Amino acid sequence: MNPVDAGTVVLAIFVAAIVQTSVLNAAEVGGGSPDLLLVTLVAVALLRGPLYGAAAGFFGGLVVDTALLETLGLTSLLLTIAGYWIGRYGETTGRDRTHAPLLSVLVVTILFAVGALVLHFMLGDPVSGRLVLVDSLPPSIVLNMLLTFPVYALVRRLLRPVVTGARAREVTLLG
Repeated sequence: MNPVDAGTVVLAIFVAAIVQTSVLNAAEVGGGSPDLLLVTLVAVALLRGPLYGAAAGFFGGLVVDTALLETLGLTSLLLTIAGYWIGRYGETTGRDRTHAPLLSVLVVTILFAVGALVLHFMLGDPVSGRLVLVDSLPPSIVLNMLLTFPVYALVRRLLRPVVTGARAREVTLLG
């Protein structure tokens, strides 16, 4: 892990988690709310891979759970899994594809909602499947998709693409 990249990721995830818990959780548009932390995590995981994605997901989830005084570890678990799998997708299938951020945000938003619903149900928390999956999920998907390109562009600017292999030799030779 590059220490500069790690510091940048920690700062980006921390700021996204604080903005999420202090501002965006209270902002409802059409019954749903945007998830800046989730979108930022997707951008980090796509740009840096599963190790950064999992670590960033754990850290972001821990900040959210601590800030909201919720069940400690629940959000961390979900975001760690999401960060890891989106990072794997970015390393394999999603590499250099322009639709990868949108597809990743769409899939992870749905899976995060379903995973949270299942975990809350297993813990015995009162939860409504209709409220989560029917009423708030579609507007949340739309809001997250609207956030995707600006957040991805900002994170891509913060985390310069890693150049490896033959391309790295070419960049080194050309100066």
